[in-house]
Amino acid sequence: MTSTVHTWLKRAIKGLFLPKTNVPSAPAAREQHEWSIGIYVGELPFNFRPSENINNPVLTHEDTLDVPAVYVADPFMIKANHTWYMFFEVYRQTQKGMKGEIGLAISEDEMKWTYQQVVLAETFHLSYPYVFKWMDDYYMIPESHQVQSVRLYKALQFPIQWAFVATLLNGHAFSDSSIFRFNGKWWILTETSPNGRCETLRLYYADDLMGFWIEHPKSPLIEGNPHIARPAGRVVVLNDKVIRYAQDCYPVYGTQVRAFEITELTPTSYSEQESSENPVLTASGTGWNASGMHHIDPHLIDDGQWMACVDGRLTRKLPV
Repeated sequence: MTSTVHTWLKRAIKGLFLPKTNVPSAPAAREQHEWSIGIYVGELPFNFRPSENINNPVLTHEDTLDVPAVYVADPFMIKANHTWYMFFEVYRQTQKGMKGEIGLAISEDEMKWTYQQVVLAETFHLSYPYVFKWMDDYYMIPESHQVQSVRLYKALQFPIQWAFVATLLNGHAFSDSSIFRFNGKWWILTETSPNGRCETLRLYYADDLMGFWIEHPKSPLIEGNPHIARPAGRVVVLNDKVIRYAQDCYPVYGTQVRAFEITELTPTSYSEQESSENPVLTASGTGWNASGMHHIDPHLIDDGQWMACVDGRLTRKLPV
């Protein structure tokens, strides 16, 4: 018997009698994360809850009749001519793989929403369609981290036709860029971790929407903290108060949403304080948002109450 065969035979015989503790364990069960969209209400921008008059979730992947979606998430809405328009990520399979596109739903009463169609798609992933109005025009900044830029789109025919008009920032994998106007300037809060760890928050400002955009001297505002760095929806500007929402991405992405009041904001200074009512949104433990929540778009409606579109995660265990 050659030495090679002898060695192989010894190893084979040894393998037959290995203790069970050395046998590889079964692979962990796979998980499927299903995001859906709901409507919450509240008396303050720090305090939201489900409404008894609304049957949540108001939108799921099953509503996207024009494309086969895996989930819907990141909703932003805007009111025009007595109608609410909601834009959101439609995450779906394409010929080139999975990617996000921007879908549209409408509502006349804020409670029942009707899906329309995908209104914006690129060759790269889009999500987080931050929609806003400025000087009688409608604009959108969807997340486009795959092309390392913050891209501005303008409605040529609102709400269904959008055109790319400018690159506001480039050079980072910008995630969930959130734009707002305060004290005569434009500001963008955005997350830039290159490794997807959701732990770095940067701030930029400009005099004009199209730029020139400048990084704030205090930026990055946050480093190494996945609890509070990544933006979680529309920045609320209420008189002289500015409120930003942050995703808590620990221990897993999409855990809950926290709120911070920006107490000082100038081209040279920045400070904030956390809301005592945090978290603003968190997992319900059952149903469509049983496992987590990570987005909010709040609006002060006519009767002095707040309404917000939110999203929630249900995690299912899949067979191996």
